[in-house]
Amino acid sequence: MTQSKVVCLLLTVALSISLSACGFKLRGDFTLPDNLQKIELLGVSNNDPLFREVKSRLQHYKISVTDKNPLNGRDEISLPRLTLLQDNLERRLLSLFATGQVAEYELIYTVSYTLLMPGENDTRHISFDIVREHQDDPDAVLAKSRELNLILKEMRRQAADKIMRQLTNLNQLN
Repeated sequence: MTQSKVVCLLLTVALSISLSACGFKLRGDFTLPDNLQKIELLGVSNNDPLFREVKSRLQHYKISVTDKNPLNGRDEISLPRLTLLQDNLERRLLSLFATGQVAEYELIYTVSYTLLMPGENDTRHISFDIVREHQDDPDAVLAKSRELNLILKEMRRQAADKIMRQLTNLNQLN
């Protein structure tokens, strides 16, 4: 082996050790705590798009999801309970065309959920916003309507990912 190959190999090993030592993970690589390997997921409706997205994410990461939590003899929950509350999309006016028609909106997607862990009396209430800008064009109403639906779908995906990230950092949730 030449000296340059040895140096290159040592640099590669040193870089990979330093990345793993600092806790670096690839984006989207979620490892939930052991106490969240089985979870009860509740929502406004099982057909709610955010509910389906979160359930899909949990199942993708091999988390057992149930919608019924058996109660033990003392009426305490036996599984962590994640309850998705009503999500809300708000549009705020950002700018107007010279004609007075809306040119640009700020889309604010608010998501709220609660988390109750077995053996705990306090329910954790978590809420966050995802914000996007959306340009409107009165001459392309159908296209802009479809674009708005795609943006909302992407915002739901981001919300589900954010919930997963927050669950991985369970001890840091407020």
